[in-house]
Amino acid sequence: MNIIILGAGQVGSTVATELAKEESNEITVIDTDQQILSELQDRLDLRAIQGNGSYPGLLEDAGADDADMIIALTNSDEINMIACQIASSIFHTPTKIARIRSPEYLKRPGLFAEDSIPVDVMISPENLVTEYIYHLIEHPSALQVLDFADGRAQLVAVKALEGGLLVGRQLKDMPTVAPKKVDMRVAAIFRGSESIPPTAECVIEAGDEVFFLAAREHIPTVISEMRKLDKPNKRIMLAGGGNIGGQLAAMMERNYQVKVIEAHPPRARELSATLDSTIVLLGDAANPDLLHEENIESMDVFCALTNDDEANILSSMLAKRMGAKKVMSLINRSAYVELVESGLVDIAISPHQVTIGALLTHIRRGDVVAVHALRRGQAEAIEAIAHGDRNTSRVVGRTIEEIKLPEGTSISAIVRGDKVLIAHHDTVIESEDHVILFLTDKKNITDVERLFQVAITYL
Repeated sequence: MNIIILGAGQVGSTVATELAKEESNEITVIDTDQQILSELQDRLDLRAIQGNGSYPGLLEDAGADDADMIIALTNSDEINMIACQIASSIFHTPTKIARIRSPEYLKRPGLFAEDSIPVDVMISPENLVTEYIYHLIEHPSALQVLDFADGRAQLVAVKALEGGLLVGRQLKDMPTVAPKKVDMRVAAIFRGSESIPPTAECVIEAGDEVFFLAAREHIPTVISEMRKLDKPNKRIMLAGGGNIGGQLAAMMERNYQVKVIEAHPPRARELSATLDSTIVLLGDAANPDLLHEENIESMDVFCALTNDDEANILSSMLAKRMGAKKVMSLINRSAYVELVESGLVDIAISPHQVTIGALLTHIRRGDVVAVHALRRGQAEAIEAIAHGDRNTSRVVGRTIEEIKLPEGTSISAIVRGDKVLIAHHDTVIESEDHVILFLTDKKNITDVERLFQVAITYL
């Protein structure tokens, strides 16, 4: 696939890195910063062009005439929209994806249509990150919570602790230990940086990061098998009232006691006027006197959401030291994510890793409706829809054990209508099933895509 990416910032660089790993993609990146482009070219097999991605001549030089897709990810909504307009009007680019951040545009989706601003897919990292954090607060014991099939199934990562029902047991013992009528599947196990195949004889050890998939209503029960359930969160403190902090407070204030610390007076006044029950505090989240006055030791979650990685890390460390039960920190630099997850911060949230899944959903071949990056991009979970019949499809009408899956790939569950069916060796896939797969080796993604492409004779 011939793909042009505008913007080589954190999100653009991550997207370029992920797509350049796949041999079938030809990637061109456009950015105004030559140094960033040179660094990308030093480590990736791609083409880089310096300049403004909304200029028709530059897009032509980048090969827009032959491009299958343009992904506009600059920091300017306006440049992203203009680039998509030009790609459509002049070059007739089939797929146009734009990063849109401003709520003024997002609340008017009617603007984005082929006869107005031709953006096929809008990506809002702020909205995606807000929903991601909200899920983590909903499930206090989870490290990651991801939705499939409109939330009917969820993939959850937890750290196994001593005392959990499954800790020290083989996976084949699950049916005898798990509560009746609760079906689940362990999709993957990570022990440190090593991926452990979840075979029947595999033993879960304390400290393992376990990914399991189950119907949404069974998630709390399954988590309790890995570790003692944490108490539900009630009191939340957010450091930073920007787009993410403001949206998150608005989502949570009906069900939680929320406090927001905002350093800028105009934004603090705006939040105070628009939020209902949230307490808005003007000040520095790294000020120990302020945290003490606001009873940081009683907070179930402290979440640092400013645009400054260092400030987020320091305020989270301070909140943890002063008694906050769990701390989360928004961190853009991948090197920082690995550093703080060693124990300084409970959960490091990487905006570009959250965003990459939404982008990959629209890039994957076959009818792929959801993609989630896991373990900082080491693995991937995919939801694909099976079409056709046994003659036109490689998966429909076949049992799981009949399907030749690439190495490191497993089918965890099938969503059929409103039912979540945990995959077993004799489960037969039917047409229109939503199939949820887990990949620990992303080099095989092309082979997985082919499985869900129907033969040309299928109509």
